[in-house]
Amino acid sequence: MSQILAISSDMTASPGIRLSTATQGAPVSGLGMAWYPSGDSEAALFKDPTDDADAMSRMLSDWRRFKSVVFVCHLLTDSRRRSQEDTNPFRRLHGGRTWLMAHNGSLSAELAGDLATSLPLGASPVFTPLGRTDSEHAFCWLMTKVRESNATSLAEVGYATLHEWSRELNQLGTVNLVVTDGHDVVAYRDRNGFNGLSCVRRVPPHRGGELSNDAFALDLDSAETQTTVIFATQAMTAAVDTENDDQQAGVDGPAALDWKPLEHGQMLVARRGAFIWDSTNQPSRTRPGVVQTPMAPMPPEAIAATGGRNWRVQADQGQAQAPDGAVGSNGRILTLFHRTTYRYAKPVERSEHTLRLFPVQDRTQRVHSGEVILTPAGRHHDFEDVFGNQVRHVVVEDAYSEMTVLSTARVELLPELPLATMPSLHLERLPMVWMPWQRQMMAPYLLPVELPEAQLRELTDYAMSFVERQNYDLVETLLDINQGIYRDFQYVTGSTRLETTPFEVLNTRKGVCQDFANLMICLARLLNIPARYRVGYIFTGGAYENKIQSDASHAWLELYLPGVGWRGFDPTNGCQVGLDHVRVACGRNYRDATPTAGTIFAGGGTETMSIDVKLMDASTAPI
Repeated sequence: MSQILAISSDMTASPGIRLSTATQGAPVSGLGMAWYPSGDSEAALFKDPTDDADAMSRMLSDWRRFKSVVFVCHLLTDSRRRSQEDTNPFRRLHGGRTWLMAHNGSLSAELAGDLATSLPLGASPVFTPLGRTDSEHAFCWLMTKVRESNATSLAEVGYATLHEWSRELNQLGTVNLVVTDGHDVVAYRDRNGFNGLSCVRRVPPHRGGELSNDAFALDLDSAETQTTVIFATQAMTAAVDTENDDQQAGVDGPAALDWKPLEHGQMLVARRGAFIWDSTNQPSRTRPGVVQTPMAPMPPEAIAATGGRNWRVQADQGQAQAPDGAVGSNGRILTLFHRTTYRYAKPVERSEHTLRLFPVQDRTQRVHSGEVILTPAGRHHDFEDVFGNQVRHVVVEDAYSEMTVLSTARVELLPELPLATMPSLHLERLPMVWMPWQRQMMAPYLLPVELPEAQLRELTDYAMSFVERQNYDLVETLLDINQGIYRDFQYVTGSTRLETTPFEVLNTRKGVCQDFANLMICLARLLNIPARYRVGYIFTGGAYENKIQSDASHAWLELYLPGVGWRGFDPTNGCQVGLDHVRVACGRNYRDATPTAGTIFAGGGTETMSIDVKLMDASTAPI
């Protein structure tokens, strides 16, 4: 029996890897394990062609440098004696990195014939086998083709090209294949389904348990708690607490414990704990090496089936540049109705209130009409605060037991040029560098929330996992973070409180819109990107059955990008802010942008509050 195991995680981790109970006692003729210690370009490779593989597993479990984002393992159990050079995985140096390959299968003598002829290595080969296996010769052939293509990474080769090369190999025998350059992990399944190959993506929080098949056993308790991991191997069974299975819902199907067998001849590519390419569903790409995560629209019935978590909002984007910087004139006019009612057990004799309910007026959002009415009325004055918000301060000195705050508006939204169409932004790399005067002006938006150092380090590691996955590209990193929070975190009403920290959200992987905004703000600031909190409203459309966010104010964030200005990101929905978002107030955090706040000086007692929010298309429901 021959088995391969590949692991790709978003952060460096040290999962417990050992032989499964089914393998213990069986004749082992070759065990190899390779990884890139702490993200190094050079791989560590241990091979044991003897039958003492358990000793090797014990040594790895005790070695402190057994920590990586990529692992490749190969196990062979039969009675034949193997040598060190004939044991998988194999490695070669190219482009300043160690490349690894593990092969499960064999090339047929009838189909392949003379390997030197069927898989030529060139007149003066740079890559030559050390051993006598067809697997190592196939690896040398692959590396020769990589070199001939002038590529120094798998991304530069092109995943479609790699798929064709794998299919070419597969014509000569049985091929289950794992190839990595330390950054991307490529898994290819045999075209006839030989021996099986499956994938699964596990998202935190990990609640213990062990994954195992006939070859390997993986202990997730030994992995870092915040690490997202992709496994590619023969399907494993999991011993977990079934009461906690629902914590993985919405990530990779009904539960993330479901292994997905690769189709015959299918190739998947993983990078830093995320699938970035699938031969059965090839995404469009703007340039080699940059991961794109396009969103497909969800039908209403699918939205309803998610229980309020996975509905998405997408804005139409125009093409022509308008004189004022907006794109074309194909915008949208929305009408807003927001009423908040407070009721008190005892009459309130005197109170003061601060209202931030006026929609923003600028080049992409035009307020045609609107008003804010407080009942009972009081003395008020309007002003602009330090964050540019239009604020109304009200003093009420007449006694009341019920107060109503009503805000109505008719707002026109104009689209902006998508970030992907701005070539200058793609020249920006992380970490961001600001001039001293820029940093001084943006200081309030660069300082992350005060947390223990260990928690900030873990949040920084999580932020850097996106940076590494996107090759330090600014725009693609931000889009990936925005989409990653949407994909891997659950929207659970009432699961958090106002004081919930970004680390707590990362730890539990659940929250509401303000939590996801706060988390991405923290990640952006740790990457030296100015970020601010934005409060407003979101239009979900009449076809949406889920009204959780359309029936209340919504929260997202805005990032300051060089040469562009402030641009909105909505991690709750995994989209950029567009024609569905009405902007109202902003600030460093929620307290700076609170829609309504007040102080009661006399009376009041127990308070109850009710909110009624409607955001409608003006063509169907004008004010």
